[in-house]
Amino acid sequence: MQMSRQQAGHFEAAVRAALLPVSAGRGSGGGGGQEGVKAATTSAGAAAASAVSATSSGSSSAGGSDAVGGGGGGGGVGETLESQFDVQHEEILGSGQFGTVYAGVCYATGQEVAIKVIDKLRFPTKQETQLKNEVSILQSLNHEGVVKLHKMFETQRTLFVVMEKMAGDMLEMILSGAEGRLSERVTKYLVAQILCALRYLHTRCVVHCDLKPENVLLAPAAGHGSLLYPQIKLCDFGFARIIGEKSFRKSIVGTPAYLAPEVLKYKGYNRSIDMWSVGVITYVSLSGTFPFNEDEDIADQIKNASFMYPPVPWETISAEATNLIDHLMDLSIKDRYTVAMAWCHKWIK
Repeated sequence: MQMSRQQAGHFEAAVRAALLPVSAGRGSGGGGGQEGVKAATTSAGAAAASAVSATSSGSSSAGGSDAVGGGGGGGGVGETLESQFDVQHEEILGSGQFGTVYAGVCYATGQEVAIKVIDKLRFPTKQETQLKNEVSILQSLNHEGVVKLHKMFETQRTLFVVMEKMAGDMLEMILSGAEGRLSERVTKYLVAQILCALRYLHTRCVVHCDLKPENVLLAPAAGHGSLLYPQIKLCDFGFARIIGEKSFRKSIVGTPAYLAPEVLKYKGYNRSIDMWSVGVITYVSLSGTFPFNEDEDIADQIKNASFMYPPVPWETISAEATNLIDHLMDLSIKDRYTVAMAWCHKWIK
């Protein structure tokens, strides 16, 4: 039986809560289901701390703490969260509707991680199977451009998600840039990595469906301590869909400001939805502004070059950059650039 829109909304929120990584220092979030790192509440923290303690106090008799799913991301039978990770209860990274995020350290490797403690009773239990299916998507992925899900553990009431702890995100980098935007060189460096990660996802029929700067996490590149030219990692696969090369979907996904018009108009969409979002991300990074006014029709605005590319700052930005944006934000799904086409564009090269 098909879920109602309200049920689907609750489920999407639950999935996003379980899969959204937390970057160190991220501020209180706004739209798109972001969990603010300073929004922890005493009651949520106490409930989550109690749930963590349960993993080492015999909770296996009530559902066990066996890991969920496959793909190498789960623990073995009998393994518990606290047997493998030092959960630092005093360091709360974030808190949201479905649980609390703690800092942690892997005993075996010494690696710092983010540990989400999700109260399963806070979202519809009937959607648990679908939640695990969405989780399995991320567990099946292994790419330097995709945030890593280390482990998942489960008790009768609680889901523990252990993920990479990152240093920031692309939105923070844009806002901290000169004049609230990034240079062409830096933007090109980041967009090329996004395309590389998308090429990996799309060849596996995984469509992200919610690409935006907040979901592009940053880590120092190998051998470098700074974030001037960071390694990017895509995160928040709560809206991700399995969509074949010639398939279309119609479910509601994503964040409006970065969504392709076919989604906003409730028409069928395919993997090209991600490419439109890359176009918007590129535009936002280079200009520090959004390309569209929400109160006006996107089709009318996109045909108006003077509206799309005002002299400030676009007269200082190369024609190659705007040409790529035009092809990524093509109103026609069939004419919109694919990952391969964007990768070969002269601005990227």
